Amino acid sequence: MAEFSLPRNSKVHKGRHFAAPAGSTRVREFKVYRWSPDDNENPRTDTYEVDLDKCGPMVLDALIKIKNEVDPTLTFRRSCREGICGSCAMNIDGTNTLACTKAIEDCGKGEVPIYPLPHMEVVKDLVPDLTHFYAQYASIQPWIRTQSAPPPDRERLQSKEDRAKLDGLYECILCACCSTACPSYWWNGDRYLGPAILLQAYRWIVDSRDEDTGARLDDLEDPFKLYRCHTIMNCTRTCPKGLNPAKAIGAIKQLMLERQV
Repeated sequence: MAEFSLPRNSKVHKGRHFAAPAGSTRVREFKVYRWSPDDNENPRTDTYEVDLDKCGPMVLDALIKIKNEVDPTLTFRRSCREGICGSCAMNIDGTNTLACTKAIEDCGKGEVPIYPLPHMEVVKDLVPDLTHFYAQYASIQPWIRTQSAPPPDRERLQSKEDRAKLDGLYECILCACCSTACPSYWWNGDRYLGPAILLQAYRWIVDSRDEDTGARLDDLEDPFKLYRCHTIMNCTRTCPKGLNPAKAIGAIKQLMLERQV
């Protein structure tokens, strides 16, 4: 379980309580972080009672129900509802995950705390500012880089064995759950690329169709970009796709060592 650290203000006030409709028989409380840049108020947590008999099974279902039927001011990101886009990443019940794939029944007993991804600036409520995260992603140039001319009559092909090397890498949806669970990224996020971006970097390094491996490794040969990782495995434990960013980071470090031999 990733340690939670407040995203903006260390003092969060207790906010409003919204009761479930009369006659509700299976009620669950959701304690949701609220902050808006427009009202000059401190962050707070509002508590919403939801009748689970009239709600879908996932935490995202509860948030949508709250927004549609109780409090339209609640703000969060969501899109695919299939664990593919990564939009609804947030800290739920103490763990960074996707609201659309986190079942309410899998949360601990009692109220379900819901916060934005930790140690990120907050745009509003459960929406983190991912500007810097995506700038770091762009910095690794996440596309096939080649010097040779493309084949005139076909795509650049690779063997089944080479294609298999991308398994466990290409599935990353850039939800930022792993990076925001990493203490090294919390303290050095201005220079350390973090587990998500380094996993993506390795995805292109190991791609047999890419012809710029040396330059990619040169770019990562930096005391902060790569070597702030201390392999505490928070990233792997929290990944909602079951990927292993720590393993990818270790593979990059191994390639760095092999270049020095």
